[in-house]
Order: sequence, then structure tokens, then C-alpha cells
Amino acid sequence: MNRLDQESIHLLLAVIGVLIIGSIAGFIARKRVTSERAKVTVTGINTRLLGWWGMIVIFLASSWLGQSTTYVLFAFSSFWALREFITLTPTRLADHRALFLSFFVVIPVQYYLLALDWFNFFVVFIPVYAFLILPARSAVNGDCERFLERAAKIQWGLMVCVYCLSYAPALLSLKIPDYEGQNAKLLFWFVLVVETNDVLQFLWGQWLGRHYIAPKVSPSRTWEGFAGGVICAVALGTALYAVTPFSPREAAWMSFAITLMGFAGSITMSAIKRDRGIKAFGSGMVGQGGVLDRIESICFAAPILFHLTKYYFGEPE
Repeated sequence: MNRLDQESIHLLLAVIGVLIIGSIAGFIARKRVTSERAKVTVTGINTRLLGWWGMIVIFLASSWLGQSTTYVLFAFSSFWALREFITLTPTRLADHRALFLSFFVVIPVQYYLLALDWFNFFVVFIPVYAFLILPARSAVNGDCERFLERAAKIQWGLMVCVYCLSYAPALLSLKIPDYEGQNAKLLFWFVLVVETNDVLQFLWGQWLGRHYIAPKVSPSRTWEGFAGGVICAVALGTALYAVTPFSPREAAWMSFAITLMGFAGSITMSAIKRDRGIKAFGSGMVGQGGVLDRIESICFAAPILFHLTKYYFGEPE
């Protein structure tokens, strides 16, 4: 078990304090608001607060129970998110073997490679080996009806729900000079900035939003909300630079990069939901949508932060 340093404890207590206040306020507001617009705002805030509580659990697990526990938590998240993604459209009998391999071979192997610190294979396992093998396995069954669409759906699900998401816990394995044993704080900082960007884009959009970015894709996303969320999240990420291996200026640029990618993840996955005619990927989190709805921003932002940090701050290979 790793002990939290004073820096981590102070950060954790501050975030928990804010979450407690926010959760109480959200509970009270839900009982009192009457207008439809206010109800949408309160529901959106409460939904995102739940994601923040999940962040606290992951951080504590990483700090106290070790990296392996964090890998297991993210592996289960990948499993559930992939399940939600795959159920968007019907599958055929010919796909069942490929799906079995995806859930019970590809996911465990991806996170096992991470646990082994076998990065060279971790980074190519899904986009190369799974990409080639899984459609071939489906093709062997001889069912050509909508084959490309079926194969693409499995590939997309694996890339977003497993490959991209696995880069978040991969931050724990980065070897950064003068930052040894502190990677859990980097993961915490990353999720905090991404989740803050998500909730504040929603709030600024509700308060000041006038100009819609892509109304047919996401009718609640506005340029005012986007700008307000990014500015505030970047300010937060910069203010907390001390828990990262970055200088204030570097933390600002890193925050900016992951907020942009977080937005890209949200609007891309919203387009998929609109295409499928659904409002949420699932209902696994009662009243909050599915697991994938809560992590879509993280999925797009995690690979970017990992590679930028590894390239500019990691130990030379």
C-alpha cells in the first residue's frame, strides 16, 4: 500500500469538499426547481458530479491498493463500455466468435500487457493484431451481409472503449525523471481537468449559450459553453501544476490539449448516438446514462496526454 503525500491529501480533501457541497446543493435543487430548463441544468450537473465521485474512487484505489487494482477497475470499465457500444446495433451469429474474443481475450490481454509494462506490444496489440484477426474470424463463418459495417462496429468499439481508455491507467506506468512514485497524482489531475471541462462547458452553455456548434449533433453545445469550459479547465489545470511533472506554462498547454480532445470525444460520441437514435449509450448508472456516456471525453483525451508526456517528459529510450 502506498501512502499519500501531503500534497495529494490536500488536493483530495479539497475536491471531496467541493463534491460534498455540490452534491448536497444538487440534491436540494432537484427537489425545488420547477422550470424545464432548470431541471435540465440540475440533472446535467448531478450527472457529472457522479463521474467526479468515480474519479475519487479510482485515485484512492491507485494510491492505496496499487497499480494492479487500477488496471482491473479500468478493465471492467472497458468491458462494460464495449458492451454498451456493441448493443447499439444488432449482431449476427457470424460475429459471435469475434465478439467473444473481443470481450474475453482482447480486453484482458490489453490490460495485462499494461501490467507487464510491455509498452511496445501494448501500443500495437489492438490497432494491428486485433484489427487484422477479428474481421478474418468473422469472415470465416461465411456471412457477407453488411460485413463491412459489422466489422467496423467491432473495431470502433475496441479502439474507443478499450484501446483509448487503457491509456488513462497507462499514465501510472510512465517513467518520468524526478517524478517517481507520483504518477497517481498525474492521473488524478488528468481526470479532474477533463471532468471540469465537461461540466463547465455544459454550465456555461446553459447560462450564456447562444451560438450552437453542431445543433443536429448536440443541441446543448454552444461556442460560448465551449470557450468558458476550456478557459476555466485550463486555469484549473495550470493552478494545480505542482501535482504534475509540468511547469505552469507546460501544464497550461497540456490542459488545453486534453480539453480540446475531451470536447472532440463528447461531440463524436454524440454523433454516434444521434445516428443510432438514442440519448444515452446505456442505463447501467441509474439516472445517469451508461458507463460510456461518463468516460467518452476521457477516452479521446487519454492517448494524447500519455504520448505528449512520454515524448517530452519521459525517460529517453
